[in-house]
Amino acid sequence: MSAGLSPAPDTRTGRFIGTDRDIAGGMGADPQGETDAALIAAARAYFSQRRARVPGFVRERFGLRGTLALHRHALGWDILRAPANMLLSPVLVLSRLGAGAAGRLGARRASGWLASRRVLLPTAVSRAAERAIVVELLELPWDGPGGTSSADALARAILAEPSLARLVAARREAGAQSARALSEYGGTRSAVAEVTTALGALGAGAFAFHSLTPGMLSLAPGLAAVLAQQAAIAAFPLGGLMGSAWYGLFPAAASPLLMAGVALGLVASGALAAAFAGVIADPVQAALGLHERRLNRLIDAMEDAFAGNGERGFAAREHYLARLLDLSDSGLAALRAMSG
Repeated sequence: MSAGLSPAPDTRTGRFIGTDRDIAGGMGADPQGETDAALIAAARAYFSQRRARVPGFVRERFGLRGTLALHRHALGWDILRAPANMLLSPVLVLSRLGAGAAGRLGARRASGWLASRRVLLPTAVSRAAERAIVVELLELPWDGPGGTSSADALARAILAEPSLARLVAARREAGAQSARALSEYGGTRSAVAEVTTALGALGAGAFAFHSLTPGMLSLAPGLAAVLAQQAAIAAFPLGGLMGSAWYGLFPAAASPLLMAGVALGLVASGALAAAFAGVIADPVQAALGLHERRLNRLIDAMEDAFAGNGERGFAAREHYLARLLDLSDSGLAALRAMSG
């Protein structure tokens, strides 16, 4: 189909964009309001169909087999992008908090500018997930990484309305609100990867050291103490058996240099693991219904952009949980350092 009333992807980024404002603007005024009503009815029917497809899409794409296929894209530059996004994530949180504060103060232009900032680096995995959502779940056109698709379920839904078919003249690019929602959705993968890594550290600390370690910094002192103990026993002049007895009574202390080296190594390994954390996180989220709820929130935001007032955006809440875990990790590490 070469013409239709639906949002279109940006050919430079491969991302879906679209709201109803430019579309409605190209259709002309309808004194009776019949055209607007028919357009909204067709759009709401389309989004209702998308919601019905969410459970099957989650099972196929975010189950174990689906997420393994998705994460094959991480074998490349994502190994570097994922750690970079972990460092940039606090900047993203600050920009979103700043946007909210500016909006409450009435500075709408500043709020919009902050909210539209693309802080995180787009990863191959997030692009593959975006393409799957656009092409398979939303059934909308895509021209970007992974190949092109001309399927357009929204245009078909609109063309099914007789009162609208005569108004179809050309496809229009609308605003970037839906693109922003999709980009925000892609950013949740980075935050969930951080949370998964932190939970892994928490489990490792509970199992190995019987202590609370919600991150790599709080895990480092325990691991450094184990390494220092083992090195001291191995170097004991009377042999390992006597060394175990001696250092069992007088435990070896980890040097600040060893502590720093272990912490740096754990942070680096955790950042590297974040590129593949979704292999574990996706099936768990699918089983808990988190993927379904998140996708439904995305569809709700896109429906509001097309058929509502456009004020209902999609916010990635997972970033805030990741930052809370970071703060608790740093706070525990500082407390343990001060307590000796």
